[in-house]
Amino acid sequence: MVKANLTVISNFIFLGFTHYPKVNVIIFVLCLLMYLITLLGNIILISITVLDSHLHKPMYFFLSNLSFLDIWYTSSALTPMLANFVSGKNTISFSGCAVQMYLSLAMGSTECVLLSMMAYDRYVAICNPLRYLIIMNKSVCVQIVAGSWVTGCLTALVETMSVLHQSLCGNSIINHFTCEILAVLKLVCVDTSRVQLIMLVISVLLLPMPMLHICISYAFILSNILRISSVGGQSKAFSTCAAHLTVVVLFYGTALSMYLKTSAIDSQEIDKFIALVYAGLTPMLNPIIYSLRNKDVKTAVKKLLIRNPLCAFLIPSSK
Repeated sequence: MVKANLTVISNFIFLGFTHYPKVNVIIFVLCLLMYLITLLGNIILISITVLDSHLHKPMYFFLSNLSFLDIWYTSSALTPMLANFVSGKNTISFSGCAVQMYLSLAMGSTECVLLSMMAYDRYVAICNPLRYLIIMNKSVCVQIVAGSWVTGCLTALVETMSVLHQSLCGNSIINHFTCEILAVLKLVCVDTSRVQLIMLVISVLLLPMPMLHICISYAFILSNILRISSVGGQSKAFSTCAAHLTVVVLFYGTALSMYLKTSAIDSQEIDKFIALVYAGLTPMLNPIIYSLRNKDVKTAVKKLLIRNPLCAFLIPSSK
């Protein structure tokens, strides 16, 4: 078995969805639509939170950071795949693969932490509204966001470096549409138990633990909602919480099925479609679920349209 250090490999070849030639074009069109909607929705959200002073609140500060994350997350995963499809080339350089792997891991890991902190923000806002602005002051919000970014970037660096220092068996074909760390790890011909242990510890810290924190926060929120006397108020609150939890379960559930499955399960083909969900679908849904259904955001969009009618051609109606 011929061993080759990973740094010797100059290019990787993606198999992508070549096993499904009949649906290749459909997958490309769906991915392109998801990417364009993600860009549009998140850019709109970031723009209005910056331009409208009424949205200079902790919740929208977190949401604008989430939007920024989603733009980079989706771009790092889908842009190379879309470009390769158009050009007909399914290759990527070693340095490009390293950057892509790091960015995807960093953005995804940061989002895991940030979503958990956003759930805490909603818990304080609903269950302790009188002290909300005191607890979630500007300094605390900046620290939460900075902590999320530092955690995500550092854990991604550890995972990326642990894989890139391994040796290959002379194989540069990645059975994926992106430099997904698990797909690259399958090319390694030496013992990967140490790397897998590192990834397991980080995955446990970033997936089930934040998800448990979110579930606990929403349990308290739902308990508080049940005390609302208005049936209409209860219904609206339940609808909002259900939408939030749906996106959370979709994001964490697919990531859990990828990173915490046993090594005996080999499902690379299924993993590709799972990756499309958490790298393409959830970033597209986030601005719609968390923000564009929000009354304050709709008002801000209308104000922006009134000030600049040309934006009406770019921003969909919020009615």
